[in-house]
Amino acid sequence: MSRPSRRTDPHIGAASIYGAIAGALLLAAIAATIAIYLLLRETRVEETGISFAPVRFADVQGWQDDDQAAAFQALLRSCAKIKRDSASAEACAAAKDLAARGQVSRDAARIFFETHYTPHKIVGAPNKGLVTGYYEPEIDGAPKKSDKFPVAAYGRPDDLVSVRPDETRAKDSADGTLTAMRKTDDGLVPFYTREEIDEGALAGRDLELVYLDPVELFFMQVQGSGRVRLPDGTHLRLGYATKNGHPYTSIGKKLLELGESKPKSMTMQGIKDWLRADPERGKKLMWENKSYVFFRLLDGKQGEDGPIGAQGVSLTPGRSLAVDPSFHRLGLPVFVEAPELKGDGAPFRRLMIAQDVGSAIKGVERGDIYWGSGDEAGAIAGKTLAPAEFIVLLPNAAPGV
Repeated sequence: MSRPSRRTDPHIGAASIYGAIAGALLLAAIAATIAIYLLLRETRVEETGISFAPVRFADVQGWQDDDQAAAFQALLRSCAKIKRDSASAEACAAAKDLAARGQVSRDAARIFFETHYTPHKIVGAPNKGLVTGYYEPEIDGAPKKSDKFPVAAYGRPDDLVSVRPDETRAKDSADGTLTAMRKTDDGLVPFYTREEIDEGALAGRDLELVYLDPVELFFMQVQGSGRVRLPDGTHLRLGYATKNGHPYTSIGKKLLELGESKPKSMTMQGIKDWLRADPERGKKLMWENKSYVFFRLLDGKQGEDGPIGAQGVSLTPGRSLAVDPSFHRLGLPVFVEAPELKGDGAPFRRLMIAQDVGSAIKGVERGDIYWGSGDEAGAIAGKTLAPAEFIVLLPNAAPGV
């Protein structure tokens, strides 16, 4: 869920923190929780001297067993956003021609990828690869404020100005750089923090999209998108619009630092229960995370097939991947090998399409797998934490990362 994209920002640590966090938390038997994902959001990664070496499809373990037709359908969505001068333009033209002939079979899709792309192994990455998961929450809400739904999900304020490009936003935020500012008559100033917004800084500006439970809003902001059930039985879908520019702070990590919670209770539901047990205490903890996500209402056909990722296309469960855009162009196919991640009992080896980004997704072999909408997808996302290797498929017409 950029996470939709959706997503919030990390801070602290060095490359070795992956092992420290993953090892400690896995020993604590909480790898199957969203809390791990929240902690990993505070990892800084610096990678230089990386190259991409061509390999044969025959040497890609699991390639012959995958269903490339599913990835092909996701690729078609990306191709709608590919520019004519893109390195992927020729491959996308061929994909559209193939789709126009009718249903694309698994074999036809595999031949398509083998014809128009060359797999490349990543060489020189100083950090081990890692995949986590995200999803689109489905929560209750209402069009009017009430005791049950007291806080608003806000749309983008017109005085919020992005000051850093999306491609470097994760790195900039990790370095403590504000990525967005507030425009005033006297120039740019830091935008309001979460606390200031909760205390009414945006009141009276007609930015309210829907009213929600404050804890559910917080977690929806972490995922970057959400589907809201209204009292009359209808739904609305909120997509990521932007954020206030402040670095992300993990409240899961804060709980551990304060000694308020034991690792075994650091599940998503456990954190929610802690926040709700004492609303005033919970509110102050959430304020520790100054980062705040704004949403946009997806109307009509926009988003009817799922939440919209950073590339501007609907995400495909199990086939859309959030990547670090400083290493990978959106729209590229990426074969993910994560054998410790078991999908349907088999090791995870699957062709995916880079269609989203996330401020926590930093590194050439760091990815976030989109699993879909609702509680079932959330349960899968919460269990997703595994070492991974990426095989990047670069277009033959004009190879480039």
